[in-house]
Amino acid sequence: MPSIPSAKHPREKDLMITTLPRASDARVRRLAATLYAYTFLDDFTLLYPLYALLFADTGLSTAEISSLLAIWSLTSLVMEIPSGAWADTVSRRLLLVLAPLLAGAGYALWFLVPSYGAFAAGFVLWGTAGALQSGALEALVYTELEREGAVGRYAGIMGRARALGTGAVMAATALAVPLFAAGGYSLVGVASVLVCLVCAAVAAAFPEHRTRRSHRGTGGRDGDPAPDARDRASGPDAPDALDVPDRDRAPGSDARDRDGGPGGDAEDRDDGTGEDAEPSSPRAYLGMLRAGLREARGDRAVRRALLLVPAVAALWGALEEYVPLLAAGTGVATETVPLLVLLVSAGVAAGGFLAAAGSRLTSRGLAVLLAVGAVALGAGAAAGNALGFFAIAAAFCVFQTATVLADVRLQNTIAGPARATVTSVAGLATDVASLGVYGGYAAASAVAGHGVIFALSAVPYLLIALFLASRRDSGRSRRGPGRNRGDSGRSRRDPG
Repeated sequence: MPSIPSAKHPREKDLMITTLPRASDARVRRLAATLYAYTFLDDFTLLYPLYALLFADTGLSTAEISSLLAIWSLTSLVMEIPSGAWADTVSRRLLLVLAPLLAGAGYALWFLVPSYGAFAAGFVLWGTAGALQSGALEALVYTELEREGAVGRYAGIMGRARALGTGAVMAATALAVPLFAAGGYSLVGVASVLVCLVCAAVAAAFPEHRTRRSHRGTGGRDGDPAPDARDRASGPDAPDALDVPDRDRAPGSDARDRDGGPGGDAEDRDDGTGEDAEPSSPRAYLGMLRAGLREARGDRAVRRALLLVPAVAALWGALEEYVPLLAAGTGVATETVPLLVLLVSAGVAAGGFLAAAGSRLTSRGLAVLLAVGAVALGAGAAAGNALGFFAIAAAFCVFQTATVLADVRLQNTIAGPARATVTSVAGLATDVASLGVYGGYAAASAVAGHGVIFALSAVPYLLIALFLASRRDSGRSRRGPGRNRGDSGRSRRDPG
């Protein structure tokens, strides 16, 4: 009969101690691999570089094409927060499976029945797909890493995922040309739908461990955040969201205890749906929506971290759309423009890979990073030649890294059950800010060239850097539900 591991059997006890971290590390690697495959396939949109040509060849006017893009943007804005609350109420994995299926259905409409109505319906489906993913993906990955005691790896994993997404766009653009030459829009459309189906299958492989407490919170009513989270929002020692240090987690620590791991009392589930033990209902959904909006609005630390996301991401994300025009404005040959755009895209991809290296930065460190990016952007744009694009690529590299780190800081501050909802609020704010940038760029283009506009765009980043530099590193961490104020000196996240 096998012996029971105990203090009297040190070898078996040591085996248990070393096996648990190894098993946890293997689960983290599987999660990361699934995320990388999903992100690559999701951004491998073969129709993306050709859909405007498809619309024009079908006979649509420029005004009609612009209205389709407006429908796309409006759908994303309207669906952003409701989809986040849905992800928190039911299953984040389910939404990640549905998203590429909706996008694939939209692509199928485009090449099966090419018409304005089909194009509009396709954009509604595509916009809804993006909204379903926004918030749900970050929340699922963060929650699973927290369960494994590996939240310190979130920056590196998400950064590499974003880099792979950028690479997927570049690869899809390159592959779309020979596919179109071989079979026209129909072949490109069929290939795009097949990629979506594979992406949905990959999404089904995501782990998802949901708990009864994760849906009900600890405040007593469905969807209410923990009382401690509300206390931190208004208490005299509320931490600075811009200076949240990484939590110190180890496999089997209190993060897993709260999720039903060893020593915990919550029910740990992986039943394929990720749903709460109680049936989903409109009341549960509305409760989760209220909880997310309450935490985003009422928790000072979360609110600051949330506002940092659009402050960093919106401007450079919108400017990226104008890089080809900036390149053409330098006077280079037309065939050189794609190479300069490729150089900037490579910088964006590099920024994702470098995010892990910046995960230890304090607010002042992030301020220095943004200042360096601002100087590089201004100098590269002012150069007015092809060499300046090396500096612009470096600037976009910095901004991508800063965007990932801003997301990390937001995830670190969220303490309630509505993680996807709060993250979706940040996504909505970024989308709205991006629309403002587009409008501002359009107005500025009437009186200034692209180089001047890009150079002036460095100023907001300098102002953000000055604000971050003025924040005093508090050294205090966010505390999970049930922690006493006397425990606040403990670091909450593993910086490695």
